[in-house]
Amino acid sequence: MTEASFTLRRRQLLLGTAALAALPAAAQAQVYPTKPIRVIVPYAAGGGADGNARLLSQPMAALLGQTLVIENKPGASGIIAATSVLQAPADGYTVLFDTFPYAVNAVLRKLPFDPVKDFTPVSQAINMPNILVVPSSAPYKTFKEFIAYARAHPGKLSFASYGAGGSAHLAGEMLRRDAGIDWLHVPYKGGAPAITDLLAGQVSAYFANPVSGLSYVKAGSLRALATTGAQRMEALPDVPTVMESGFKDFEVVEWNGFFVPSATPAPVVERLSGAVRDAIRQPETRRRLLGIGIEPVGNTPKEFAAFLQGQITRWAALVKTNHITID
Repeated sequence: MTEASFTLRRRQLLLGTAALAALPAAAQAQVYPTKPIRVIVPYAAGGGADGNARLLSQPMAALLGQTLVIENKPGASGIIAATSVLQAPADGYTVLFDTFPYAVNAVLRKLPFDPVKDFTPVSQAINMPNILVVPSSAPYKTFKEFIAYARAHPGKLSFASYGAGGSAHLAGEMLRRDAGIDWLHVPYKGGAPAITDLLAGQVSAYFANPVSGLSYVKAGSLRALATTGAQRMEALPDVPTVMESGFKDFEVVEWNGFFVPSATPAPVVERLSGAVRDAIRQPETRRRLLGIGIEPVGNTPKEFAAFLQGQITRWAALVKTNHITID
């Protein structure tokens, strides 16, 4: 390509971009997307959120006709990633894929943004109920036996988490409150070291997410006592929920969902949301998710916003009752 033709092509691209920007929001949505979409994940590559984002990006890319590029920006409990999305143009080409701590940050941390006002929820893609796991050699074989043991031995048991403010931490705090047990929270820098110490008997229990805990349960090295969803997990049909074991309001799910800056045009938000919903409905996507203990959701922006507000309210109450702070 000659320098003259290159310059002409560059001008054409710039004019095309300018023309697109000048279109009304509805017209933009009709042609959106015209280029790859960046999906910002607040956690490291290889982790649960990263794997879920990559799994969902494949069917979404086919539906949208553009590649979804996963970018990992870990650190500060998701704050670094969220801030980077807010600094990008609000055009639907930079999307946040966040998890459970997004709602908890709103009540536990001082944030450089407002998670309710500065972002628009696109779709809650999935739920991951936690699995209460203990070493296979533990003396309690059922959830009720575990609670009875904890009550009879106050201060003796401990529970691991992959970090303060995560679902494993708050599930343990909720059980402390609802079951009236006294046990020690032991935070780790990730799920892998938490499970390593659990297998070695250094901690008593762990509310593991299915991505990290299910394989150990099926291998017999960890025992699943209960799950924290509203219904039993399809991957563990014989394991009861905490709710059916006598704690009717006990539901903790490690959700994953998509967000965009609040200034993003509504038709673009709906286009993205529809792609999430359609991807989740595909039989192969559902089969893959359910097979690893993940519940498909794929709701609307309005439904996700209501869910998110409920999460913030719930965890604000627990933080206050249990005097939870982040050092």
